[in-house]
Amino acid sequence: MPKITIVGAGSHVFARRLIADALQWPSLSDSTIALMDINRESLDTMAALARKMVRQLGVNARVEATTDLEEALAGADYVSVSIRVGDSHNNVSVPARYGIRHSVGDTMGPGGVFYFLRNAPAVIEIARTMEKVAPGALMLNYTNPMVMISWAIKELTGIRYVGLCHSVQGTAQTMAEYLQEPFEDVSYWAAGINHMAWFLKYHVRGEDAYPRLFKAMEDPDIYNRDIVKFEVMKYFGAFVSESSIHMSEYVPYFRRTQELIDRHTHEKMWGVGPIASMSREEMLALYAKRREQADREMRELAYNDAEVPIDLSHEYFSRILNAIETNVPYTFNGNVPNNGLIANLPAHAVVEVPIMTDAMGLHPCQVGALPPALAALNSSNLYVQELAVKGLIERNREYIYQALQVDPLTASLLPLDKIREMTDEMFAADAEYMPF
Repeated sequence: MPKITIVGAGSHVFARRLIADALQWPSLSDSTIALMDINRESLDTMAALARKMVRQLGVNARVEATTDLEEALAGADYVSVSIRVGDSHNNVSVPARYGIRHSVGDTMGPGGVFYFLRNAPAVIEIARTMEKVAPGALMLNYTNPMVMISWAIKELTGIRYVGLCHSVQGTAQTMAEYLQEPFEDVSYWAAGINHMAWFLKYHVRGEDAYPRLFKAMEDPDIYNRDIVKFEVMKYFGAFVSESSIHMSEYVPYFRRTQELIDRHTHEKMWGVGPIASMSREEMLALYAKRREQADREMRELAYNDAEVPIDLSHEYFSRILNAIETNVPYTFNGNVPNNGLIANLPAHAVVEVPIMTDAMGLHPCQVGALPPALAALNSSNLYVQELAVKGLIERNREYIYQALQVDPLTASLLPLDKIREMTDEMFAADAEYMPF
């Protein structure tokens, strides 16, 4: 009977999804599910909802809830981490004053680096607590920025670890939609780095589907849903895993001017819609309103008599746990130390590759060398991420300056002195969260 700890359990959507997934596998349905969050009200609501799902499914899982990290982790077998420290307002607003127009700001560039500096110490604390009270547990981390946090965990702790994301399987499903094919007929081989993994092979019923994808791109209704990714495929030869709006931040081609942003943005793209025309203040007000409504709906669902809608999601989490518990192999894409898995990326970096898992643990797959142009795009991000990690570990701001000086989008927009000025302003804006 495994113990599954979910840190960041107050999440309305994500924690609920992981709990529901785990309860549906016979191998996990009698688990102890320990929920931990620093927000007591959200935690209690999620615990009530989890216990309601246990009753509804008629399983024997035990649900615990605590705000104490060590208590939640003690004796755990599996630890899911999905947290956020503070808010990301300064991540976006400060760079915007210098002409850097983030679309999300949680992975690369000034926003991504400072999101890392805020989130990483908390995830490292979780990992070090695991070393103390659950030394054999596996951390399955969803917290961004994935590469930087995974890299810091690798350098600073000895825990068992894998970083998980939704982008590879989500994109694989979207590609099937573009081809009007059932996803069960699809097979693929994807590798690279998180949010920039490449579909090296994409087959439908055993046949290479890339020629059909290039043909589908000619349809404006399809092209406008993923403009950036189709442009990258056109010029670099492979479809990339992250959304178009997010991918546009990682390279210098799409966000240097408003004209470029407009040309590569469409209301049909994920993450755009009506909010594209809103100011930052308007978006924050909208998000606050949505959060208030979600809080209310979650409390009603947790404490009323209505059945909880329960479906098995596409998240890897419960499938990995089931494979380990049953010894029935499962393959997914995850973030782990490279160690030669991708031959032409740095051996000490963190990469996203196919991983087979069974009762013996995680078995990352050897990919070989990426096409050189794809490796070059990955490398342009990896050295930013390495410098940010070095800055955190060594408590040295010089590495943070250098990380942003070599960031592809930032370097295409600002001279070196302005990059340093902006970096100083970002440190000041988030001073209460900065670890050095």
